[in-house]
Amino acid sequence: MAKSETREPVTRERAIRAAVTLADAGGIASLSMRKLATELGIEAMSLYYHVKSKDDILDGMLDVVYSEFSTPRAGDQWRSAMRDRAESTRSVLAQHPWAISIKARTSPGPATLGHLDSVIGCLRAAGFSMPLTGHAMSILDSYVQGFAQQEASLPLDPSGDIGGATEDIMAQQEQMAQAFPNLADMAVSLILQPGYAYGHEFDFGLKLILDGIAAAQAAAVAKSMTSLARVPAGERT
Repeated sequence: MAKSETREPVTRERAIRAAVTLADAGGIASLSMRKLATELGIEAMSLYYHVKSKDDILDGMLDVVYSEFSTPRAGDQWRSAMRDRAESTRSVLAQHPWAISIKARTSPGPATLGHLDSVIGCLRAAGFSMPLTGHAMSILDSYVQGFAQQEASLPLDPSGDIGGATEDIMAQQEQMAQAFPNLADMAVSLILQPGYAYGHEFDFGLKLILDGIAAAQAAAVAKSMTSLARVPAGERT
């Protein structure tokens, strides 16, 4: 008699990993409790023994995504750590584009909280005030996630080249040049030039932001030193 196959037990972690795989393949709109249960080889109602709700699954999926981001470690130089984190976040979101459009429904998971805590710790260890830490995280996350969303919405080829779509538009070059001369000029003089890829814009913007954060930190340190200098030596602690 042939031995029956041993089925891998269903757990919350396995259900969430399967949900990530389904969303990666078909987008978040394709994910349903019934489809997830089928993927796991169980009845839909049995899924609720392992997860509380679909919102619970979505929270877990986001936690998986955060676990894949580059997380700063104690002693890391803040600028290189923030650059690594930004580049990693962009790369991970390209693999899981559905994650850009969803937010935590109930509460962030341990990977999410641990990642954010480490980012805060890295900036604080570098001498950032708590307000400047908040500013830095906000502007970096807004830029990186916004750029990832833009990349996901553009007709880019695997190299990040948008030229193919632009060439289709420029096939109507005469009408394009008359109606939208500045767009036509950008297409010809920039986008259709050899070697151009939209993804290259990421590094330019990230450098501007990191330069700005560094300048803000330097200004804060200089202000603190100036204020300290004005305090009589005997009153300094």
